[in-house]
Amino acid sequence: MDYVKPSEVLSAMIEAGKAKAELSIMQLIVRGSLGGAILACATTLAFTATAQTKIPMIGALLFPVGFVMIILLGLELVTGSFALIPLAVLEKKTSPGRMLNNFFWVIIGHLIGCAVYAALYGLTITKMGTDMSNPLIQTLITTSEGKTSAYKSMGAEGMTLAFIKAMLCNWMVTLGAVMAMTSKSTAGKILAMWLPILTFFGQGFEHTVVNMFVIPAGMLLGAKVSFGDWWIWNGIPVLLGNFLGGVLFTGLLFYLSQKSFKSGASSAGDQPSGRGDAVISSTAALEKGL
Repeated sequence: MDYVKPSEVLSAMIEAGKAKAELSIMQLIVRGSLGGAILACATTLAFTATAQTKIPMIGALLFPVGFVMIILLGLELVTGSFALIPLAVLEKKTSPGRMLNNFFWVIIGHLIGCAVYAALYGLTITKMGTDMSNPLIQTLITTSEGKTSAYKSMGAEGMTLAFIKAMLCNWMVTLGAVMAMTSKSTAGKILAMWLPILTFFGQGFEHTVVNMFVIPAGMLLGAKVSFGDWWIWNGIPVLLGNFLGGVLFTGLLFYLSQKSFKSGASSAGDQPSGRGDAVISSTAALEKGL
């Protein structure tokens, strides 16, 4: 059977969080850069599909391809880590310092990867800066302004709205990372993780890594957005909302739903030696890149 039981998934989540926290700085930057660039590429694929079909949900159906590639290749996506590494800290498998080290360097990697892709994609759709007629140019400009200036015009309520949409987003994104652990087959993993990623993108929630591409790409193409607008009205509140949504809605609540608090239970998802251990060992290498 491909299916992995929830209690075994929890154990795999903790082991994956521990493995991710032990990666070197170079690994974190490289994997984060690739993860950011791939997610940015999936975003432009979704925008292209929407422009061609005039049906936004078609773009949402295609967007998860980027997440799938990141997961299967063992790359880094900081939003997925928000549900995994805190559990490893909770179980004393790693330290808060190692967790923050992972978050910091992966975010640096995301910024590098998204910036490089934004520059290359901008040159592509403008034909090396000679043609501004491509409709995707306006899509990126409008989206960039909608994710910053629109919130700014609402004041404190706008910042709160961005935070809430970020929490809801990363509830789904981290579920995608966890759902990939519910199957031992590649096909099963792809199908399982596709569902929550489609759910978040189709509803227009706020994802910090997607925004690390969309907002600066729009700025490069002429969006009326400043660096301060980006980080004050989107970057910081969305990053914090993504963290809280991942660690609370997926990490902590799933932990509490599966954790045995009976006397003598030494760790989350305790399993008899055998099948549970086999599942963890066979999936840890792949899942550490979630």
